Amino acid sequence: MREVSEMSPLEAWYTRIGAEDFFDLIDDPDVKKRVQRRVEKAKDDRASDADYPKLAEMVGGQIQIKDQPPLIFHPDFTREKGFRDFLDKALADYRQSLPDDRRALLDRYRLVDIAIKVVGIGSVGRYCAIGLFMSAANQPLFLQFKQAVPSVLEPYAGKSLYGHAGQRVVMGQRLMQSSSDIFLGWITGREGREIYVRQLRDAKIKPLVETFNRSMLEIYGKACGWALARAHGRAGHPWLISGYLGTSDAFDEAMGGFAVAYADQAERDHAALKAAVSAGTIEVHIEEDR
Repeated sequence: MREVSEMSPLEAWYTRIGAEDFFDLIDDPDVKKRVQRRVEKAKDDRASDADYPKLAEMVGGQIQIKDQPPLIFHPDFTREKGFRDFLDKALADYRQSLPDDRRALLDRYRLVDIAIKVVGIGSVGRYCAIGLFMSAANQPLFLQFKQAVPSVLEPYAGKSLYGHAGQRVVMGQRLMQSSSDIFLGWITGREGREIYVRQLRDAKIKPLVETFNRSMLEIYGKACGWALARAHGRAGHPWLISGYLGTSDAFDEAMGGFAVAYADQAERDHAALKAAVSAGTIEVHIEEDR
């Protein structure tokens, strides 16, 4: 944060964290090679192309999203009269939330199907749907429609400048990320749900945190802190934040204490879940690797 505070606003805005920057943090040559191989492979992968065989099928000559209950399914309301009109209106509103150049790109696709997809948005059960779009040459694009709600910080920091929770999420991502999802936008869905839109699984590579040793976890923590400082450098006043943090380790200790307490709470919650499953209080569904 101190480094960012010494940059000009333009320098902070254009600062990027590339793959080579992350590689430079890794001292172990074997680990570095493994990570480099994963990154190189990810460069050639397109999320929608990879998802298409798993999530879509041909039914009666029509391409549609494959039902995989209870995680992916077509709810009854998708067959109701007037639903398509509602959907067309919502998509038109979503299109208006995109910059002009992204609208031109979206216009090259048509929506062919939409279904509910059960996911853990923000670790809680919010509404989520996926839409399958196809180009004129039948090339797929999956968009994800996720419910957004008011920030948990509002009781302490005041209401957001954006009245629409989906817009708040989108604007925050556009401001803080050096390269946001190109299809980021927002709409109002059924029953007034405030929704933000992005590509389904556009992340090219997922850190395998569960496989990290102590050294790799420290490297990953440094990279995350670097990204967070850069985001504050774009969105706020880095010199003010740097001054608040000061030169002591008080803030570091406080964050470490919070992390340990959070981990302890997660373990207690998981133990309670397992006990409820064993007692038959709740039913669970375990998703198989596909």
